[in-house]
Amino acid sequence: MAVSESLKRVLAQATTIEQLGISPSLITDLIFRMLFNEGEVSVGHFFEVIRIYPQIIDDLLAQAQHDHLVEVAKASTLRISYTYRLTEEGLRRARDAMERTQYIGPAPVDLRLYEQAIFIQTGNKPRIPPEQVKQALSHLVLPESFHRRIGPAINAGSSLFLYGPSGNGKTTVAQAIARLLAGSDPIWLPHAITVGGQIIQMSDPVIHIPKDKPNSTEKQKTAQLGEVKVDKRWELFQQPAVMAGGELVMESLDLRFDPIAKLYEAPLQLKANGGMFLIDDFGRQQVSPQKLLNRWIVPLETGIDFLRLQSGQTLQVPFRQLIVFSTNLDPTELVDAAFLRRIQMKVEVGSPDEKMFYQIFVRMCQAYNIPFDKDGFLHLLRKWYQEPQRMMQAVHPRDIIKTIRSICEYENTQPRLTPELIDEACSCYFVQPGSKGPTSA
Repeated sequence: MAVSESLKRVLAQATTIEQLGISPSLITDLIFRMLFNEGEVSVGHFFEVIRIYPQIIDDLLAQAQHDHLVEVAKASTLRISYTYRLTEEGLRRARDAMERTQYIGPAPVDLRLYEQAIFIQTGNKPRIPPEQVKQALSHLVLPESFHRRIGPAINAGSSLFLYGPSGNGKTTVAQAIARLLAGSDPIWLPHAITVGGQIIQMSDPVIHIPKDKPNSTEKQKTAQLGEVKVDKRWELFQQPAVMAGGELVMESLDLRFDPIAKLYEAPLQLKANGGMFLIDDFGRQQVSPQKLLNRWIVPLETGIDFLRLQSGQTLQVPFRQLIVFSTNLDPTELVDAAFLRRIQMKVEVGSPDEKMFYQIFVRMCQAYNIPFDKDGFLHLLRKWYQEPQRMMQAVHPRDIIKTIRSICEYENTQPRLTPELIDEACSCYFVQPGSKGPTSA
């Protein structure tokens, strides 16, 4: 994908304080906090942590030295190699900086610059062809045309609603989409942003995976920056994937202020920008489905979200991600028609028929190194599905075969699909008729 001139301008390395687009005091505070924590710090180490042009750091240190806030601890022939420490007055200044926030890391970028970068990159995403979508789902047994139902939503980067009985692969499908996006065109993201003098921590090591080993797409993207050097406050990441289940609460969708570190952590949807946000087990959260849905109505329609600082200041931030809702509950009982209209694609992930169930079973036998036996499989279908009229679920073959394998390992015998082992495994796995317990998922 060609890198646009507008993105080049956003990512271009700032070589002066004015070009940083943020208050110089933010950088000065970062310098003082590092000195407060480490005692003595070299200009090179400042650059490694704060990630701004070394000459800017040197200029700020020179001013601090002039103001008797820092002094040279170790000199060299070049100022860029000097090591600095705080003076007594500088120590008081550093304590003030620690009172404001304890953030130490890459210097933040301005919110508006971040907004520009997100809109530019998400507006020019390359189309993912059907072949890649099918390949991403190839490890699953799904209807032949299933990829046509989710591919358009992936390329549009808007919304997808997966529904159907539990145990049939909705979460696995969503995870396959996440891997597909992670392997496609990477995205430039900052480690932190600032607005109103406040710092919002953006990067999350669990969610934001750097593109350490350049693939062909990354090489192309970097090469097309031409002579423009990238500001080190930005890093190239895989497209992020955020997954939240029953533990999701409304507070996770708002800016979270840490009273100890005195900085904000970005909410989940902000971390997911440029990638995917999966809300799994939708309808089973501690908060009501209606409250969650009301939270998404405006962002889904406008591509813009609104957040609030402790001061009451409202922030307008991009909402540019594929948002996926996954549920095994009846969608018509969870959401109203008005909300469903805002979801681009609604896809049922249903229970497999006998042919698909057979294909899944054969695959699981291969995966767990158990010889497939046709007579044993037919016995399983007849006694444990047809006679009790039990619904097939895609997860059953894996669980039954794993149970057979566990029984044989306990007895130190070779795993095999005999009717006796199948019956023993199924009697352990399924709740027997007349039991008051729930059926297995």
